[in-house]
Amino acid sequence: MPRDSSAPKVPKRRLRRLFRLLAFTALLLLLAAGVLLGLLYKKPLPPIGDDIRSRLLDARGNILTTFTTDGRSRDPVELNQISPLLIKATLAVEDRKFYDHAGFDLMGMGRAVIANLEAGGRTQGASTLTQQLARNLYLTHEKTWTRKSKEAIYTLQLEMKYSKDEILNMYLNEIYYGHGAYGIEAAARMYFGKHAADLDLAESALLAGIPKGPTYYSPYTHLDSAVKRQGIILAAMVDVGDITESQAATAGKEKLNFKPQGEKDTTVAAPYFRDYVRSLVIDHLHISSEELDQGGLNVYTTLDPDMQQAAEEAVDQGMDHSSELETALVSIDPRTGYIKAMVGGTNYRSNQFNHALATTRQPGSSFKPIMYLTALSSKEMTGLSVFNSQPTLFHYDNNRKTYQPRNFGDKYLGEINMRQAIAASDNIYAVNTIMKIGADKVAAMAAAMGVKSPLQSVPSLALGTSPVSPLEMASAFAVIGNGGVKQPVTAILKITDAGGHLLYEAPQSEGEQVVEPSAAYVLTRLMEGVFESGGTGNRVASLIKRPVAGKTGTTDTDGWMVGFTPELSTAVWVGYDKGRDIATADGRRAAPIFAGFTEKALENVPPKIFPIPDGVVSVYINPQSGKLATAACPEKELETFISGTEPTEYCDQHGAGGADSPAGGSSGIADPVKEDHSLWNDIKRWWMN
Repeated sequence: MPRDSSAPKVPKRRLRRLFRLLAFTALLLLLAAGVLLGLLYKKPLPPIGDDIRSRLLDARGNILTTFTTDGRSRDPVELNQISPLLIKATLAVEDRKFYDHAGFDLMGMGRAVIANLEAGGRTQGASTLTQQLARNLYLTHEKTWTRKSKEAIYTLQLEMKYSKDEILNMYLNEIYYGHGAYGIEAAARMYFGKHAADLDLAESALLAGIPKGPTYYSPYTHLDSAVKRQGIILAAMVDVGDITESQAATAGKEKLNFKPQGEKDTTVAAPYFRDYVRSLVIDHLHISSEELDQGGLNVYTTLDPDMQQAAEEAVDQGMDHSSELETALVSIDPRTGYIKAMVGGTNYRSNQFNHALATTRQPGSSFKPIMYLTALSSKEMTGLSVFNSQPTLFHYDNNRKTYQPRNFGDKYLGEINMRQAIAASDNIYAVNTIMKIGADKVAAMAAAMGVKSPLQSVPSLALGTSPVSPLEMASAFAVIGNGGVKQPVTAILKITDAGGHLLYEAPQSEGEQVVEPSAAYVLTRLMEGVFESGGTGNRVASLIKRPVAGKTGTTDTDGWMVGFTPELSTAVWVGYDKGRDIATADGRRAAPIFAGFTEKALENVPPKIFPIPDGVVSVYINPQSGKLATAACPEKELETFISGTEPTEYCDQHGAGGADSPAGGSSGIADPVKEDHSLWNDIKRWWMN
């Protein structure tokens, strides 16, 4: 039978040609893929957040925290500082083939789809950990093809440039666990109050389930959902052979002890100070927010880490965390003006407002030392100046207005001097003083000492009715503690860019002499009486083992303790945000916080007395007459004066002796040998010698 010549033929040479073409195309594709992979390997990844974030450094040059647009702060840890159980739980539920794939797990995606369909929910993720890390580090979560293509490229680059352990470590430090906790260390400390390394099986399984839905699987907001997902993860760990069914059952029954929601975020270091520095950098040094967030700057600050910890501990111990009572503590080195510690509230997680900067709180009687410094420096008054503490109606503004203050508890002391008035916080004496020297002079003195808030020049200014901030009060008292010299309040020492080039450096200052050293010292001696018997700070005197001067202050809504040692000037405030009145017990919380902080912050600093400047004289006086004491006087007290303002007349109320028999020597000037030989005075003399 003849062959049909019209039938189609496929010559062998055409098949060979097609095979060669396919082989050549495959080779080109392989070469292109190789070139692409080579280019991706050489091409740098976008900077990771922690590489571009500017850093805040403490006074020792150690990194304290980083600046971010969202204000959050991470606490990264190494992989060996994370519980192996947490790592296994995460891999079991998120990426079982993590150590086997090259960034993409196509078979795993298929299995995840099937498992999710069978379980009726999403029990396994379709993306690998590397894909999730690429998305979290460099991309948004928008569902577009552009974002997905970038994610694929970044995933390949991550796999090429980092080991599997490094990728896993970055993932666990970056992932969000809800309620502001980024990274497993922050999550472990927030939810369970422990380090990531110490998590047990039940805790690990619960935390591993949160990142899929930080809100829905949060044990604080949806405990049932969190526990249900914990069970799914424990089952997944059994399925891959990480644990036994018995271990899973035991872990599932374990009662978890969560920390109360909203407790202090211990993973954020000095958050209020960080925010304060941020505002200074942007508003005063005019460095943009973008450059601060992503410029890799190094901001060197004055904060002392040990003193900051002491401040936070003092606040924690001194406040009632079950109430809405707020607090602030700020401490300055009087000698330099450097801020050494700052706490702006009881809980940064729940309230980011920095009360240390609030200029809406009345300082009450803690303002009085500024007024008394004005009086002493004018030399119109001394520590022996006497006013009658009794109900008084004061007339001012050319007799067109009146003001009638009252003492706490309507307790009036009669004829008292300045020392007694400061110790007892007598309001009548204070208003008499401001009426004598002038409210305008007091307001001017406050401004010169660093109080920038506007002050009303009225008699009630003596009682601290014009609002100021705790930072302003600490600054003003630092002037007293530094012998009348005001140093500019400083938080930032210098700023360098990512290359180490200097962008800013705080100017060196010799300080401004606001008042004579002698006036500041005389006031300091009077303020030390606040912590002695009968003083308003006497209840915490036993807690302070060093010379300290200060003043309490209480209003209907505010409680204060402001004081200083030669090394620190510290203001503590307590009160409510919403204008609520404070109870007497709450108002008294400021003094113990002040005392606890001062002792802890200076625990490694030997006690020092305040240095005695030139222009000061100490004499023995008779407390009843206010004149120089004689040998016949039954009582003698050592008082300090600005030279030239001390009494010159001798007491003549006790018969024999008179002017011919001065106490302590022929001149009436104190003889150190005859001073009080208490243990404390002996220690002070030993230290000065």
